[in-house]
Amino acid sequence: MTESTATPTIALGENQYGKAEVRLVRIDRDTERHRITDLSVTSQLRGEFTVAHTEGDNAPVVPTDTQKNTVFALARDGVGAPEAFALRLAEHFTSSFDWVTGGRWAVQQYSWDRIPSALTSHVTDGTHDHAFVRGGTETRTAVVQRDGDDVFVVAGLEDLAVLKSTGSEFHGFPKDRYTTLPETADRILATSVTARWRYLDEVDYDAVFADVRRIMLETFADVHSLALQQTLYRMGERVLAEHGDIGEIRFSMPNLHHFLVDLEPFGLDNPGEVFYAADRPYGLIEAEVRRTDVDPEPRAWASVTGFC
Repeated sequence: MTESTATPTIALGENQYGKAEVRLVRIDRDTERHRITDLSVTSQLRGEFTVAHTEGDNAPVVPTDTQKNTVFALARDGVGAPEAFALRLAEHFTSSFDWVTGGRWAVQQYSWDRIPSALTSHVTDGTHDHAFVRGGTETRTAVVQRDGDDVFVVAGLEDLAVLKSTGSEFHGFPKDRYTTLPETADRILATSVTARWRYLDEVDYDAVFADVRRIMLETFADVHSLALQQTLYRMGERVLAEHGDIGEIRFSMPNLHHFLVDLEPFGLDNPGEVFYAADRPYGLIEAEVRRTDVDPEPRAWASVTGFC
């Protein structure tokens, strides 16, 4: 067999570039009760950048430093909902540079809670007007992708830690010679919810986000769970039932196991009170709940890493 001497045909494939994880903190001071918005913003542009790759010609390359500065400059006029801020960035770059035909703008929003205070000055409803404490692990997320005139908004949250001390069972599963897990009619159900959903229309992003979060928490608490899969599906089902402006919702939910500790070697009983929290390995449950009357839109999810 002889090696081919033909020159292979090679071309640049899909590409994007930008500035990742721009840390932005905006303090709104229009009243004495300040508001804090804490974001990590990633801007990535798509368009006609072939010559930059093939010839080293930077004529079309909007510097990533310029993208960073734009994030800060647009924040001067206010941030608002992370989805709305990402949409403003998308509009700015695609309207300012003819060869930028689209892109991806991802935003993470970190929570801050007001610090309770017994003082009478600089305090409203028992909390300080301009002193904050960092919230829990939960992070709000938003990804805006633009492809020409088509715009896709995917909102969500990650690391929403929830736990039920009862109201969860797991039994009826198949068993083979490697199965050691016992069936149970009462167990701790704990997970860290990552969820993303696609909007079909422009909405009040802050209000809908808050309501979707409420629905997910209430459903997790209320459903008597026979499996984490069942709980996941019920959460998504209720979100779609109450929000016609959402096309589909995806979940990634680890089953964070809690094992009852055997205290008999110490002469003690353990009536379901002392557990070992195992951080790994863990079961990982992922699924999409969708409307059957809405067409899928793969472009909206193309650059969402992992399942969601």
